[in-house]
Amino acid sequence: MMQIAEFLPITPSPVWRLAQQAGVQHAVGGLPFDPDGNLSREIEPLREMQAAYEAGGFRLAVIEARPPLNKAKRGLPGRDDEIDTACALIENMGRLGIPVWCYEWMTDFNWLRTEFARPSRGGSVVTAFDYAAMRDQPNTELGPISEDELWENLAYFLRRVLPVAEKAGVKLAMHPDDPPLSPIRGVGRIMRSVENFQRLLDLAPSPMNGITMCQGNFTLMTDDLPQAIRQFGRQNKLFFVHFRDVRGTPESFEETWHDDGKTDMLACMKAYSEINFDGVLRPDHVPTVDGDSNTNAGYSAFGRLYAIGYIRGLQQAVYS
Repeated sequence: MMQIAEFLPITPSPVWRLAQQAGVQHAVGGLPFDPDGNLSREIEPLREMQAAYEAGGFRLAVIEARPPLNKAKRGLPGRDDEIDTACALIENMGRLGIPVWCYEWMTDFNWLRTEFARPSRGGSVVTAFDYAAMRDQPNTELGPISEDELWENLAYFLRRVLPVAEKAGVKLAMHPDDPPLSPIRGVGRIMRSVENFQRLLDLAPSPMNGITMCQGNFTLMTDDLPQAIRQFGRQNKLFFVHFRDVRGTPESFEETWHDDGKTDMLACMKAYSEINFDGVLRPDHVPTVDGDSNTNAGYSAFGRLYAIGYIRGLQQAVYS
């Protein structure tokens, strides 16, 4: 049966306490970077981080952070050193029994929004994206890169890391591009369609090569999200789920409350049940409500409680 988790910072915080009070027992964690943003290849910092989660009452089930990988994504000199660090991370995760690494292939920048406080239900605020607001922005500092180049560099990366992941028993769960739109500022984006995710799986057949089903992105790729869940689930390729929703198109959308978007969330939960998904699912990108801070838009504390309760209700309705 699937496990409901929360994304928790690597040091105890009020969100830890709220998650405990909501009955969450699994953590999706970050990484113990040094002050310069680098990750040690030694196991001890990761071991200490895992121990901190366990002392707080959580099993660390997914790592959702990455060491620097932009040279690897662009095929630049120094990429092998970056990949060596990723391999060390995977090996250390295997030694510690941390089963899933959520990574992505977004070059130069990660998830994008053009608005971080769009009014939503009852005066809450959400994030939003409108490509028209950034259409005229210049290319990134490193210049354009094509989708073909990104595919070539991804294939090189997977050839290096998948044998390590297979030996370590760690699943690699690719997150979609957010937004699933290409190009942006001259940069191609390849993880942006159901067909391209199937291409990823076919590119490197391995039991450790799979998907983070981020529903907010996938529902912008297809009008039948439950079918996409079944398609990848029947291949045993769904390793991790972000349960969230949006309203709009890849060019213009806004985040929504979990019960107020374009997706039939109950049908999605039924699809996970049909494929016997037994991994970790976490809420993602929640609204900010009265009494909470929007400093980290999409990850406010109180909105998570509503999301956890909504997801648990759907889970009990389906799985009972």
